[in-house]
Amino acid sequence: MCMVIFAPIFAICAFATCGGYYGRLQVKVDCAEGRQSNRSINVDFGYPFRLQQVHFKAPLCKAKTDEVLFMDGDFSSAPQFFVILGVWAFLYSLLATVVYVFYQNKYLKNNRGPLVDFVVTVIFFLMWLVSTCYWAKTLSEIKTATNPTAVLLLISACRAQENKCAAVQEPSWSYLNTSVVFGFVNVVLWGGNIWFVYKETGWYKTGQRYPTRSASGKRSSEMRQRLHNERSFDQQNESFGPIRQDSFIQSKGDFERQVQRQPSINQSQVSFNLPQTYLGKPVISGRESKAPSQGPMIFVNEM
Repeated sequence: MCMVIFAPIFAICAFATCGGYYGRLQVKVDCAEGRQSNRSINVDFGYPFRLQQVHFKAPLCKAKTDEVLFMDGDFSSAPQFFVILGVWAFLYSLLATVVYVFYQNKYLKNNRGPLVDFVVTVIFFLMWLVSTCYWAKTLSEIKTATNPTAVLLLISACRAQENKCAAVQEPSWSYLNTSVVFGFVNVVLWGGNIWFVYKETGWYKTGQRYPTRSASGKRSSEMRQRLHNERSFDQQNESFGPIRQDSFIQSKGDFERQVQRQPSINQSQVSFNLPQTYLGKPVISGRESKAPSQGPMIFVNEM
């Protein structure tokens, strides 16, 4: 979405500031003999900066005629490439806007739209990077070629020491410097848009579906495996729980039955007798009579 909003605007700013440039250089020639004193010379140039076609007339101080001079250098390739790229980027941004708004379903169908958009975005990013760097280098060469000192050296009258030559007006470079800045802004804009377009492709979705495992990812997977094993073990215990409970209840019932039987057997075997009292002579029981089942005996002496 950032490309849809800002890319057309910055593309227009880039090629407008470069393609619409017009500069003027003005110098003054003052001949010592006084035939042509304070002669002003205007040198006009602009886009596409074919300086070898820019000509101007300079006075010959020793003669009444003027000489026609041409500037040096052809710097048209870099600015033309920069401007054409800006126009292409503007048109593609408008086309992408129409597709995103009105043909979103067809854009995402079969993943062809995002792939094409991704490739085109990468190409525009590389072209903006190359063209902006090339244009910045060429601009420095244009400034050198249009320097007032270099222009005055072309004039034969200024090479004579008796004549006076000076620069009256220098060209303004603010628009061209701004165009370079807009070029690098487009580089950043299209480079950042690569990520947003990449997220719409199937490559990003495949990477999200099968992510690479890091150390923390391995630990989390081990924890999930442990939790899964514990849950499966609990489910097994729940499945075997009723069987174990039934067996425990059965064993408990058998144990209670045995406990109930044991007191009845002991009661039948052991008989409790009340203690016997004798009011007469003491009866000494023999040693042979041992009744483990009889109770305690009480002896009472006769008074």
